[in-house]
Amino acid sequence: MIEVKDFTFKYKEGQNPAIKDVNITIPDGAFVGITGAAGSGKSTLTYALNGIIPHCYPGEFYGSVMIEGLDSVEASLTDISRFVGSVCQDVDSQMVSSIVEDEMLYGLENFSVSRDEIASRVSEALDLLGIADLRDRRIDSLSGGQKQKVAIAAIIALKPKVLVLDEPIAELDPSSSLSVFRILADYAREFETTVIVVEQKIALLSQFCDKLIIVDDGTIAYDDAPREVLRHADELLEIGVNCPRSTTLVNTLRELDLYSGAAVCSVDEAFEVIKEVCA
Repeated sequence: MIEVKDFTFKYKEGQNPAIKDVNITIPDGAFVGITGAAGSGKSTLTYALNGIIPHCYPGEFYGSVMIEGLDSVEASLTDISRFVGSVCQDVDSQMVSSIVEDEMLYGLENFSVSRDEIASRVSEALDLLGIADLRDRRIDSLSGGQKQKVAIAAIIALKPKVLVLDEPIAELDPSSSLSVFRILADYAREFETTVIVVEQKIALLSQFCDKLIIVDDGTIAYDDAPREVLRHADELLEIGVNCPRSTTLVNTLRELDLYSGAAVCSVDEAFEVIKEVCA
């Protein structure tokens, strides 16, 4: 479990807190989406969830962030990284090797994974992401999307208890983006791994996540199941978060008293609602 209590953080060079008075609880095995307008503080929040704050960014830290029973201030970043695996938005800054297989091996060897396990973990992670054919490729020959998949596979191979990903599908086409979200959702369920994804594409987050967190001006505007959050489409738009068109359409039908059910998270669900209304 991750527990954030009364968390406020101001970067050393900042005039105001980037994140303030945050209280959230993320249970084991949950698939959590975090989104918000640019500059809202969502990346700062994820830095706190993987220990980068306070260990890599100096500043004023208030409150507490507990990760799998570890206090992020008192525990070392090495200790936190044994539980939390991270994929950065800038994957090039995360790569340490020139060949895909070597990139996969780097973390496994650093964490002293048994030689008997290493080969199977590498193969399983590459197969899971559908990139087994990239195993012997030079990383500098890969596309941005391929690099992102390699970065995800390298972290998944470590089998962390918590997986934090910052815009992991930024370089992927719609089909690949959907595939990666399905993989992450299945992975969370199968291995009871907590998966936390920062992403602008709220339609994908809403379709796959158990919990949706909306960050606005450094505070938590909404923290609930996606269907509950999407009921507030007008309020979300005011803080710079665009809901899926299918959600907005169904919310309009509710306002017109033509529909009284829950908010929808996909086009297919919206289609079923429209059929019901037109029947």
